[in-house]
Amino acid sequence: MSRLAGNMRSIRAMLVCVAMFSIMDMTMKLLSAHFPALQVAAIRALSALPLVGAYLFWRGGQRSLLRIRWPLHLLRGAIGIAMLALFTYGLKTLSLAEAYSIFFIGPILITVLSVFVLGERVNGARWIAIGVGMAGVLVVLRPTGAGFFSMGGLAVLTAAVCYAVSAVAGRVLARTDRGEHMMFWLMVLMAIGATPMAAPAWVPVQAEHWLLILMLAVSGFFGQLALTEAFSHGEASVVAPFEYTALAWGVAIDWLMWKTLPDEYTLLGAAIIVGSGLYLIRHETIHAEAEHP
Repeated sequence: MSRLAGNMRSIRAMLVCVAMFSIMDMTMKLLSAHFPALQVAAIRALSALPLVGAYLFWRGGQRSLLRIRWPLHLLRGAIGIAMLALFTYGLKTLSLAEAYSIFFIGPILITVLSVFVLGERVNGARWIAIGVGMAGVLVVLRPTGAGFFSMGGLAVLTAAVCYAVSAVAGRVLARTDRGEHMMFWLMVLMAIGATPMAAPAWVPVQAEHWLLILMLAVSGFFGQLALTEAFSHGEASVVAPFEYTALAWGVAIDWLMWKTLPDEYTLLGAAIIVGSGLYLIRHETIHAEAEHP
C-alpha cells in the first residue's frame, strides 16, 4: 500500500471513528447524570466485551491471543481507564462542543509524540495546518482562555493527554500486534481495572438505562474498530487533525439533545479548524502526486 493510499484509508476510518465516538460521548454524558464517572468507564468496557470477543473469534485471533507486547497493552489499559473517567467527569459540567474544543489539544500532542516516538517526519506544511487548527481551538476557548481552568476543563485536558499517549502507543503496537488483539485487550484490561475501582460507589443499573448502555456498547465498539484502523495504516501526524470534525458532531448533538447552540467564537474556530483539515488533505494529495506522477 502506498503512503497516500494508507493515509487516505486512515482518514476515512478516522471520520467514521469520530462519528461513532460522538454518539458514545453523548451516551456517556446522559449516563453521567445517574452514575459516577468511574462506573461509566467500567460500563463502557464491560458492555463492549461481548462484541469485541465475537469480533476476535470472527477474525480468528483467539489462536495467538497471548502472543502480544504486554507492557504496551497494560499501558494502554491503564491510560484508557483514566481517559474515560476524566472525560466523563468533564462532561458533567461541559457541553459536548466545549469538551471537544479542549480535547482538540490531543492531535497536536500526537504530532509531537509521532516525531519523537515514531520517528515520523513532519514537514512545514503539516505544522502550519496543525498550527492553524490549534489557533481555531484557541478561538473556541476564547482569546482570554476564560473557563479553560475549570475542574471540568482540566479533566478533559488531562484526558486529551492520555488519548495522545494511547494513540501513539497503538501505532507502535500495530507494527507487531493484530488490530483485534489491541481492541480485545484494551476492553478487557479497562474492565478489569475500572470495575473494582468503581465497585465501592456502584449505583444499581435501572431498566431505563439499558438502551443507553446498548448504544454505548455498539458505538464504542465501532468507534474503537475505526480508531484502530485509523492509526494502523496512516501517519499519525496526518490522521490526527481529522478528529477536529468532532466539533460539528458536538454542536449538532448539543442542539438536538439539550437545545444549546455555540456562540460566534465557537463557529469561527470551527471554520478555521475545518479549513486546516481540508488544506492538509489537498497538500497530501498534491505532494503524493508529485512524488509518484
